[in-house]
Order: sequence, then structure tokens, then C-alpha cells
Amino acid sequence: MVEYSKAVYFCIFIYFTVCTFKDVYVQTEKQIPMTKVGLGTNIGPTLKFLYCYSCGYRKLFDDYANIIRQKYPDISVRGENYDPPGIQMMVAKTLGLSKIILVICFFFGINLFAKFGVETPNWWTWCMENKIYSSLMVFFLFNAIENHLVSTGAFEIMLNDMPVWSKLETGRIPQPPELFQIIDNHMMFHEDPSDVKPGFPK
Repeated sequence: MVEYSKAVYFCIFIYFTVCTFKDVYVQTEKQIPMTKVGLGTNIGPTLKFLYCYSCGYRKLFDDYANIIRQKYPDISVRGENYDPPGIQMMVAKTLGLSKIILVICFFFGINLFAKFGVETPNWWTWCMENKIYSSLMVFFLFNAIENHLVSTGAFEIMLNDMPVWSKLETGRIPQPPELFQIIDNHMMFHEDPSDVKPGFPK
């Protein structure tokens, strides 16, 4: 029975570790090249999307990449996660590592307070006695804080490294016709200036 409990604890610990590693080092740093025209050769301009991965904007980027690829086959479309500015990303990664350390301590009975010669508080004793519940609590609480820190709400668009749209500034995502007009204006795809429709942001 004791061996069975240890096996269960170990499996849960491995699960927490994998999920934490994925949260900290995969989603927040994930670079997602979506479309490359010419199979590795960059022909023509590049449209780059920096979006909030944790906000669920990956599918939106996929949709935009598909319609842009159909309308502008010479444009290379790329997308990657928009990292939060300042120390938010550093704090998120620190929380992720702290989460792993705490779960390890809970599962293997490591008393950090005793190692530093500090009196063990009651809440730590309770966590050591309730390993699974305390690990779940730490996991979900820290995850919620991490997601809040990395959820920027960004959907930034750059054409040849020149910013052409910012959701952080405008508060919204451009409609496809607006984005087409922006691309046309910047790349001068329209030979006739009278075709350019007024009223769209550049």
C-alpha cells in the first residue's frame, strides 16, 4: 500500500512538472512560423504577427495567415507569441520555477524552513500532510497568476518590421478589408491611386 501511494505521488509529480515546463518554457516563448512562400526562400515582403498566445489568438492568426496567403501569395506570413514588457515575463518564469520547487518539497517531505533554521509554520505542516491537495492548490493558483502576467491581449502586425497595426493601441483587431487596405497602401499593390479607399488606418 505504501509503495502504491509513492507511485501515485510520483506520477502526479511528473504530471505537474511537465505541465509547468510547458507553461513556462513553451507557451511563453513559443515562436510559430506559419507560412513561408517559396519553401524556405523569402520572396517579397514579410508580414509578422505578434499575438497573445494565452489569450487564444492562435486560431485567429491562422485564419488571417490563410486569407493573406490566398490574396497575396508573394507575402511571407509569420507569427509568434508577444512577450509582455518589463519584468512580467521574468516574474512569470520565477513563479513557474517556484511552483516546481514547492511541489517537490511537498512530495518528498523537504522542510525548507528547517533547512534555514526557521520555525516551521502551521500552514507548511498542513501542506506536508496533505501533499496532493496542497500541490493542486499551488499548481492552479500559480498558473492563474502566470496566465494573468503573460496575457497581454496583444495582436500586433508588422510589415517588413514596420508596425502597421497595434491592438494594444487601438483596442481592437483589424477587419480583413482593413488589413488588405493597409497592405495595399504600404506595398503600393494598387497601380491606380483612385483605388485606395479612404478612411482606413495606415
